[in-house]
Amino acid sequence: MTANSQFYDAAVPDWPGEIDFYCALLSDVERHGGSVLEVACGTGRVAARLAQSGVRVVGIDRSADFLAGARAKTAGLPNVRWEKADMRSFDLGETFALAIIPGHAFQHMLTPADQLTCLENIRRHLVAGGRLVVHLDHQDVDWLGELYGAKGGIFEPTQLVVHPQTGQRVQVYESWSYERATQTATLRTRREILDDDGNVAEVDEHDPMPLHCVFPFEMEHLLARVGFEVEAVYGDFLRQPLGEQSAEMIWVARKP
Repeated sequence: MTANSQFYDAAVPDWPGEIDFYCALLSDVERHGGSVLEVACGTGRVAARLAQSGVRVVGIDRSADFLAGARAKTAGLPNVRWEKADMRSFDLGETFALAIIPGHAFQHMLTPADQLTCLENIRRHLVAGGRLVVHLDHQDVDWLGELYGAKGGIFEPTQLVVHPQTGQRVQVYESWSYERATQTATLRTRREILDDDGNVAEVDEHDPMPLHCVFPFEMEHLLARVGFEVEAVYGDFLRQPLGEQSAEMIWVARKP
């Protein structure tokens, strides 16, 4: 694994109840002799653990670096396959009983055309009755509004992590901006690598990452337009109802 994929693993912890939520869906997958597809799997944070439970898993991602990290986690497991592919245009030559898009990854789809193409492609890869789970951020409109004021474009400290190769401390800063016309929030990340005295020894700044802010009715319409039936919408992985204070949205839909 490279430093980038290792940093990703260190910076993206599980959401409370997340892995148990996905594992609870595996009994239905196994009962029908099916497999699991993870779209935008990254370093296999979720898919690797599902594969370790014994179910067959296929993970796709555009990043060869992240996929190398995923392969390292599952070396020796015969029931997992990793493929470099775009979530809008993959063709795996098989169908699945369950498809998942964890970690807000669907929000990389910035336009209606991208969103629809992605969902249509996933639907094509599902068996009749197969499920799709999409994990999204539940937008805080107060926070988005603040990005027009003092917080917009300002770097703020978010995490202090350990460098995966040198063991040095790394202070992570994030800056957000928001474009209301396109519902695009853009994240900029800067890492300051600290020496033993706490001084900045090196600065690493990443390219901006735009993310589409998906609102509940928008997701409902997208799923319906593609031909999915919504089974449930949760506000967290503990299956609490989506409410005003919910920070997450977990959509569970089925292909008829």
